[in-house]
Amino acid sequence: MAEIINLRAARKAKARGEKEAKAEENRILFGRPKKAKTLAERKKAIEVSRHEGHKLVGRDEEG
Repeated sequence: MAEIINLRAARKAKARGEKEAKAEENRILFGRPKKAKTLAERKKAIEVSRHEGHKLVGRDEEG
C-alpha cells in the first residue's frame, strides 16, 4: 500500500528548499566582504584609467 502524504506540507517543504537554494546563490553572489569589494573597485578603476590613457585623442578630429 502507498504511503499517504500531506500535499500542503509537501508543497511547503518544496518551497522551503527552493528558497534555501536561492539564498545560497545570493550568499555566493553578494556575500563578499567589504575589503574584497573595495579591492575589486580599485583594480577596476586602475584598469579603466590605463585603458583611457592609451586612447589616441585628436587624430580623428584633425581630419
